[in-house]
Amino acid sequence: MEILKYILMVIYIIVCFALIIVAMMQSKDDSGVSSTITGSNGNFYEKNKGRTKEGKMKKWTIILAVVFAVLTIILSIMYVI
Repeated sequence: MEILKYILMVIYIIVCFALIIVAMMQSKDDSGVSSTITGSNGNFYEKNKGRTKEGKMKKWTIILAVVFAVLTIILSIMYVI
């Protein structure tokens, strides 16, 4: 059980650093007030946003955040037991 704790802790640290790096690499989404008033214009970029570098970075940020949260819960349960 102790070996599993150490393995999960190493994975947790790697996920922490990866989440920090991916979040810092993202560009700021500065659409401003004008896009709030006009809305999205439905162009090609908006429809294929998930395939761009920014879309992939956003997807990986969400995945890493979920893994981080799950590992936090698992490690907290393991350290209580």
